Amino acid sequence: MTHTTTDQPHRRAGGAVVPVLAFAGIVVAVMQTLLVPVIKDLPLLLDTAPSNATWVLTSTLLSGAVATPIMGRLGDLYGKRRMLILSLAVMVVGALVSALTSQLLTMIAGRTLQGFAMGAIPLGIGLMRDMLPREKLGSAMALMSSSIGVGGGLALPAAALVAQHMNWHALFYGAAGLGALSIVVTLLVVPESPMRAEGSFDLLGAAGLSTGLVLLLLPITKGSDWGWSSGTTLGLFAASVVVLVLWGLYELRVQAPLVDLRTTARREVLLTNLASIMVGVSFYVVSLVLPQLLQLPKATGYGLGQSMVVAGLCVAPLGLTMMFTAPVYARLSARFGPKVTLIIGLLIIAVGYGGGLGLMDAAWQTIVTSVVLGAGIGLAYSSLPALIVGAVPASETGAANGLNTLMRSIGTSVSSAVIGMVLANTAHNVGGLEIPTMRGFHVSFLIATAAVAVGLLLALFLPKPDRAPQLRASSEEDANLKRAEEVLRGFRGRVLDAEGTPVARAKVTLIDRRGRQAGATLSEADGSYALAVPSEGAYVLAARASGHGPLASSATHHGEERAVELDLALPGETVSA
Repeated sequence: MTHTTTDQPHRRAGGAVVPVLAFAGIVVAVMQTLLVPVIKDLPLLLDTAPSNATWVLTSTLLSGAVATPIMGRLGDLYGKRRMLILSLAVMVVGALVSALTSQLLTMIAGRTLQGFAMGAIPLGIGLMRDMLPREKLGSAMALMSSSIGVGGGLALPAAALVAQHMNWHALFYGAAGLGALSIVVTLLVVPESPMRAEGSFDLLGAAGLSTGLVLLLLPITKGSDWGWSSGTTLGLFAASVVVLVLWGLYELRVQAPLVDLRTTARREVLLTNLASIMVGVSFYVVSLVLPQLLQLPKATGYGLGQSMVVAGLCVAPLGLTMMFTAPVYARLSARFGPKVTLIIGLLIIAVGYGGGLGLMDAAWQTIVTSVVLGAGIGLAYSSLPALIVGAVPASETGAANGLNTLMRSIGTSVSSAVIGMVLANTAHNVGGLEIPTMRGFHVSFLIATAAVAVGLLLALFLPKPDRAPQLRASSEEDANLKRAEEVLRGFRGRVLDAEGTPVARAKVTLIDRRGRQAGATLSEADGSYALAVPSEGAYVLAARASGHGPLASSATHHGEERAVELDLALPGETVSA
């Protein structure tokens, strides 16, 4: 059985929590982006073959994919802030390892450690859900979710400037410094979440998922080098299917799984995760195409002849626009819900890529394309965690958002492999160099448009929520009204001690018939509590407070308000309501 408990007093989150957590997400994006300006020079810098140099990028992708769902589950069990700091600390160590070496294997080891930082995104979203009032949660999660694009867009010109004028190892020192700063401000500003999922860590499930992901992502990222029809590529794909199927069967049987596949199979969660893959595909295409177009010489007849730094500046509006869409998302979602906001975002992305097909003749046109795509991707990315959070119990927020972040990473991996293959197959050979063609750029944009169309179709089939999701309130008045509406469809009452005195700040948890948390709250100063229920049926109300024994009270909800008094008179007493 999986419950949620509190092992320390609740601390109200201060106003600086959101920017500090968003900064952690930006640091992760910087770590991912810092090598983009020197990708083509890596074989020379590391004195190795181009096929070996790609492992510097592939290793980070693989470790990030493995770490993201695992760190999310560990955060649910042992504290999201604790795991966030651990993720950033491992990244700092990895960045320092890479900064001190030019040897391929050591560099790969350092980049593998840096990939662990990818867990910071779902952990940050989980912390926000646990601590922030709902009227602030929508825009906060939007900013956190978009931070990966914000950091990437801002880091690209900065990394290009460093790479042009300094030793390339300075990139890693910069990433380590940002990571250390993020750890310090997180320790100072962000309190630990009071929410805990009871149970043990599913070690065998983590090993199975890690193995399956590596077997899946390896051929996706290396298929162009190995050959898509080669025995190695096809064999790894087949092995990944076998391992992931066996892993899924095991997860369905274990009592406290790493990933609750029954929750993941819910229509709203499944379709959201599949749509996330499509959004990831569309996001990465612009990052692969526009910098190359901007830097190609004008002598090609279509290249824009810009420097590495100018190319980065032209693409930077992508990330800046994503950042500025966070408050816009909050307003749209408050009025229409995250499903509609996701659809709007996907439509804007489609317009961006469709219009971008005719906007490749000047640097200013690429800026316009970046702005439009940034707005669409920002709205889409912001909607995804809201849809996930609204569909899973609080005790599974970290793991569920970790899986959703993984889906986005799989999308970017697929995008990288497919677009890389398209650009390679349509390239011209000039003096032994493969030069991308305008036809390849156009085909890449069409692929992105097709991915958006699939994502839009998936979004249209998302179910309309039968109750207002947690993120709909946009003001304190709206939040109070929504709480009042929910109380009419749930349990309410008071928590009392042996003398009948109200107990303040007692933790009251609602547990459904499958043993999973369906809600949680703290009693007010007068001992009163109120909990909404997701549906009619049998529940258990568990109460605990400092200095009192725990209490579990069974109750059944029939669609109307139900009063249940929770008396902590006797330690461990169980009362039938």
